[in-house]
Order: sequence, then structure tokens, then C-alpha cells
Amino acid sequence: MNKTVVVVLLAGGCAWAQEARQIVEEAQRRTRSSSQHYEGTLQVIDARKRITEKRWVYDRMGSHGQSKAVLRFTSPPEVRGVALLIHNHPERASDQWMWTPAIQRERRIALQDRSTRFFGTDFTFEDLEEREAAHYDYRLVGEEVVDGAACWRIESRPNRNRASQYTRSLIWINKVRYSYVRVEGYKDQELIRRIHYSDFDQVKGIWTARRLEVEDLKRNSRTVLRLEKLEYDAVMKEENFTLQALRRSS
Repeated sequence: MNKTVVVVLLAGGCAWAQEARQIVEEAQRRTRSSSQHYEGTLQVIDARKRITEKRWVYDRMGSHGQSKAVLRFTSPPEVRGVALLIHNHPERASDQWMWTPAIQRERRIALQDRSTRFFGTDFTFEDLEEREAAHYDYRLVGEEVVDGAACWRIESRPNRNRASQYTRSLIWINKVRYSYVRVEGYKDQELIRRIHYSDFDQVKGIWTARRLEVEDLKRNSRTVLRLEKLEYDAVMKEENFTLQALRRSS
């Protein structure tokens, strides 16, 4: 191949990668807030179409990539009080601890366990942490209409600073709102998980999906999360995002 052609192709690839990263970073910038609170209803539909329902409360404090979050189940009674504490870090994977009130003990979630399902839902522990843009390499691979709106389709691959159950992911980002509308996670060539975002609402200038549907393609199950009582920039206390607070509130 002509050297000039090679240089042009390489330059084009770099430009696509840079544009893709800028799109992802802008999508993250537009969701920036000092805190977030919501109450969530989860419907878990298994392969036999049996439905179980759970509720949780979610609180997050801090900027994207270095925030702290607590997710706590409130019903049914058999899961009430089970909680997950997440400390996100910009330079490495998050720290996660799950608290189980029945045994009055917390368990640190090891990196090798992040691909397991979180307490009977189709979310994995990895799915519940924030994705720092610097941990991934991006490539713009096309455009597509999703839910009637034009979207960028971006391929994301974890770089050497990031351990992930996904070899690569495809991300669809709305061109107007810069909001995620779909994420597909692959292991090699196999699609293993899909997340679909819908029912968007603008709260304090932030476009937020009030409905998330997570499909586990290997288990043929899915979880539908609906966000209620959504609030941004509420006053929160740092001490509420500690293991001590997790134990006290159970």
C-alpha cells in the first residue's frame, strides 16, 4: 500500500477516535451534579417469564468517576437492608462492599467477582460502578436511529488500566441530548448484556432516563428499573457513605 495512503488512513482513525472520546466526555459532562437521589422499582423477569419485584433507594455524592454511592434494598422484607457501598476512583477500579443485615457482616467485592449478578437482578457489580472515560479506548463506528432519534454508535474497549468482564462495548448516544440510549456488552464476539435507556425527563437541566431495561442474553432474563422521586444536587453528608453508616442504618 502507498505510504501516503497509510498515513491518511491512520490520521483518519485517530480523528475518529478523538471525536468518539469527545462525544463520550460531553455526555458525561452533561450529567454532572454534586449528588443524585432516587427511589427505584425493579422488576426481574426470568427465563420462564416469572416476575419478582424489588425496591431500592440510591444516593450518590461527588463528581463523575470519583463519587461515592449507596444502594439499599427496601422491599420485599427478605431483602430489606441489603446494601451496596461503592467508592469510585478516577485512576482505578471502584471499591465495593455489600452489607447483609441477616448476618450483620459486610463483604468486599473482589475484582474477579464483578461479573456476577447483584442480588438476583440482571445488573452485575461492574454495571453499577461509574465508567471513567480515561479507562477506555473509543472508536466511532457509525450512526443509527434508536427510538426515533439519530444516535452515534461508538465502540469502547477497556485499556490496560481497566479490568472488565466485557472485551468491548457498543454505546449509542443521542445526538441532540448527548444521553446514552443503549449499551451492549460483548465477551469476544458474544453479546452477553444489553442496557436500554428510555422515558427521558429533564431534571435540573439533566436529561435522565427514568426507565432502564437490562437484558442478560445468556440467562434469557431481564430487569426493568424505574426511577421515582429523582433529585439532583441534594445536600448529603460524607459520613453517610462509609461502612460505619452502612451498619448503623440496617
